[in-house]
Amino acid sequence: MEEIRDQITIQDEEGNMVDFNVEALFDMADDSYALLSSEDEVVLMRIEDDGDEQSLVGITNQEEKASILAAYALAVEASRDPNIISD
Repeated sequence: MEEIRDQITIQDEEGNMVDFNVEALFDMADDSYALLSSEDEVVLMRIEDDGDEQSLVGITNQEEKASILAAYALAVEASRDPNIISD
């Protein structure tokens, strides 16, 4: 049986509405992030608070994106094997 995930719809750069599965929500440093997947792509977005609302902002800096994804992967791996990070 396939796991049911939260879904959101985002308007892409060309104005098309695209459905994404929310794969993960996580905090790193002082920012919050959403890892989203569609049939065609996986996207990392920053969650920004605007008063009572939140918005998703694309991360265009490839070095920042790679750093965040590497840290996320390490955290996921560490949650599966607590011995991976030693003092």
